[in-house]
Amino acid sequence: MSSSDELPGILQVSAELALVRQLLRKAEVKALEAEANAARILAINADLLARNAHLELMNALMRRDKYGAKSERASRLIDQLEMAFEELEADASEAESLANQAAAKTTTIAAFTRKRGTRRDFPAGTPREDVVIPAPEQCPCCGSAELSHLPASITETLETVPARHKVIRTVREKVSCRQCETIRQAPAPFHVTPRGMFGPHFLAHLAFQKYGLHQPLNSQRDRLEAEGIPLSLSTLADQIGAVCAALRPIALLNEAHVLAAERLHADDTTVPLLAKYKTEIARIWDYVRDDRPFNGSGAPALMCRYSRNRKGEHPRAHLAGYTGILQVDRYAGFNQMFEPGWADKAMTRANCWAHGRRELFKLVDVAGQLKRKKKGSVPLISPLAREGLEMIDEIFAAERDIIGKTAEERLRVRKQVVVPLVDQLKSWFDAQRQTLSRHDPVAKAIAYFLNDWEGFTSFLEDGRICLTNNAAERPLRSVARGRKAWLFVGSDRGGDRAAMLFSLIGTCRLNDVDPLAWLTDVLARIAEIPQTRLHELLPWNWKLLRNNDPAELAA
Repeated sequence: MSSSDELPGILQVSAELALVRQLLRKAEVKALEAEANAARILAINADLLARNAHLELMNALMRRDKYGAKSERASRLIDQLEMAFEELEADASEAESLANQAAAKTTTIAAFTRKRGTRRDFPAGTPREDVVIPAPEQCPCCGSAELSHLPASITETLETVPARHKVIRTVREKVSCRQCETIRQAPAPFHVTPRGMFGPHFLAHLAFQKYGLHQPLNSQRDRLEAEGIPLSLSTLADQIGAVCAALRPIALLNEAHVLAAERLHADDTTVPLLAKYKTEIARIWDYVRDDRPFNGSGAPALMCRYSRNRKGEHPRAHLAGYTGILQVDRYAGFNQMFEPGWADKAMTRANCWAHGRRELFKLVDVAGQLKRKKKGSVPLISPLAREGLEMIDEIFAAERDIIGKTAEERLRVRKQVVVPLVDQLKSWFDAQRQTLSRHDPVAKAIAYFLNDWEGFTSFLEDGRICLTNNAAERPLRSVARGRKAWLFVGSDRGGDRAAMLFSLIGTCRLNDVDPLAWLTDVLARIAEIPQTRLHELLPWNWKLLRNNDPAELAA
């Protein structure tokens, strides 16, 4: 066969190959378009889910702001909504990126861009660093060098500067007198720890990570080693002991401030204690001074104490000589302090309505009953408990309107508004108690109130008393969270150190002070400041001085 006879066959094959390639390209384009369309739909759905979660969260927040908490689970529900919104928002952003990547491979599918809120500027006090990208010196179009500068476009991007470790070498020059042969040298600077191995910021960070963020020292040791700073666990533990010794004078001033309060909140929580044969259940007690609800002048402060058990002798020792108002739960260990013969006079007892309300709430909390009971059991909702709960919620609603008012104004409103509500609730309690068996759960919840009705109604006679003991429960939440990280305290002295640092860090948080910044500054200055000015380092005074308001401090 001649070459002229083979040519038509070759041309036909080439044409068929070209057709196949064309069809393949069309199929690839269609596949890419289908993939981009699917990714776009997924991105739109993810965006809608995130928007819906955001609306649900905003609705829950507005309802809480307007109507107050409707149940014990209100805060937990909002936390759950925030977590759900966080995950859905991340899903939506990821789906948007994938959709845009898929759309970039096509020419017919438009990229999907989510609608976002107006970008907020970063705080003015945040340090700025300018990275200048120079304009061209010649026009790219015509090559002319006659260019006039226009206002630059500025884009601000928040960036994190990684932590750096450095060794500071303090060189103290030494001189010798040729005539008297006396050697002179500047005194060594103060160091919190012996031999000056660690600076105040390092020590503050070490202590705050351990007691503020609940990161054990062994975890910090591993992180430092990964950063090229090998330190033994014993070395880090030595620094913690030195820091606690340096901060003890501040802790004593803080405790004196707490015990000078007209009213205290008290509570406790468990902390496992490592023992020889088994882990024991020790306690962290907290005593909170917070005069803000009745517009008091004293700064809020926290005092924590450690004990090996929950015997009543411990709070009695912590509050020896205190004769003010004590807001507590119904724990019997406090009872002796409210009896005649305690110090100059007995304390005034103020019981926590949140604890009493909780007993009724358990009887209408479907989710809680399902969690506590066996699988397959049917939760029971008590109509009587719901009725009592609604009356108590009316009292809470009235109290929310007078938070931050003076004690006199609070007392006046209580006489006019709250007393009739409390009397109505008392009549309901008495009526239900006569008809119910003492073993009935509602009767037990009612008995919790009536067995110490005087302690529950003391707030009606003193405007300084709050309705709940939540001010003492809030600081203990961080201890409860930390238990999962550090598991236990190693000794009784370790428990005392933890209580002291919990006190100082908690006091910083009550006064809206950054604990890390406060610790750093205090550890750098505490050795040089005179004893007469030591009170300036207390968190609330430190904040006033940092804000350049010494007049208010003097007042």
